[in-house]
Amino acid sequence: MRPISVPLFGLAAASPLVLLALSLILGGLWPYLALLYILLAAVALDLLIPLAAADGVDREFPAADVLLILLGIFALIALPALTWAIAGSSGLTLPARLALLLAGGLWFGQVAHPVAHELIHRPRPLFWLGLAVYTALIFGHHTSSHRLVHHRFVASPDDPNSARAGESFYPFARRAWIGSFRHGLRAETTLRAHARSPGLHPYFLYTGGAVAALLFAALIAGPWGAAAWLAMGCHAGLQILLSDYVQHYGLTRPTTDGKPDKVTMAQSWNTPHWFSSALMLNAPRHSDHHAHPSRPYPALRLPSDAPTLPWPMPLACMIALLPNLWRRKMRPVLAGVQQPLRKAPLAKD
Repeated sequence: MRPISVPLFGLAAASPLVLLALSLILGGLWPYLALLYILLAAVALDLLIPLAAADGVDREFPAADVLLILLGIFALIALPALTWAIAGSSGLTLPARLALLLAGGLWFGQVAHPVAHELIHRPRPLFWLGLAVYTALIFGHHTSSHRLVHHRFVASPDDPNSARAGESFYPFARRAWIGSFRHGLRAETTLRAHARSPGLHPYFLYTGGAVAALLFAALIAGPWGAAAWLAMGCHAGLQILLSDYVQHYGLTRPTTDGKPDKVTMAQSWNTPHWFSSALMLNAPRHSDHHAHPSRPYPALRLPSDAPTLPWPMPLACMIALLPNLWRRKMRPVLAGVQQPLRKAPLAKD
């Protein structure tokens, strides 16, 4: 098995865009085909075709950054285009519009989010493109909370985006959204209190940009346009929270003198499946990302000692939507991970 190449990343991440474009142009069955492809292709291909190599590429390719830029720009174009198709005078039937809304939301959550996530870990101006994508998705605060809170406090009680063992997704999602917004705001405010030239507070960009995006959507297709844009953003945001939930569920960091120890490979769940890794720009190789946040996505590795889920990441996220089933399935998986410290017991079904 070979490491995933940059062309394969591009093919997997961009192929749903082709189906979405055909849906906009041709209508008919294409919105339904786009939804089925994005919903089921990753799971089916992951289960049918062998796993990807554990190693990443040995060096960064310029094409990796080009792919990030292209996908980020496509995401910013796709939002208004899909808004028009869903809520405007596209001629699509109501079921087709709903299918397109769900398909678009899935692509933004499964592809545009990993793209923006990778970009906000890069230097400017790539960082600004990632910020723009998150802000357009009405999830701009993730730009701050992910870098300043999640990476610092992951797998500890101070991280709102680390799920406790036995915690169901739905209460976690509420806690994580509110907590990450507040903690990110506090972290950015603290940084500016100690800076000589603090500049504009990024939360003004996040909130102002979100309002501007919804006003733009209303110009495209009226109130229903704003509702469609907001629905796609909320759908993507729920998937972002769902990925956080699955990738850190029940894992905790040991502490020394009351402070969390250094982050290791043991604080994130991983999956080795090739297509979902290509689709999500190696986001399922989450342990290596937390241990080396600046390591570009083609170079991320899958260490043998990292906790590994028995299912592809998209399938794990589907299971997590059914709390009793998730807890039952995860109980033996979590018990099999050797953790120095586990504070929260598993809840009973």
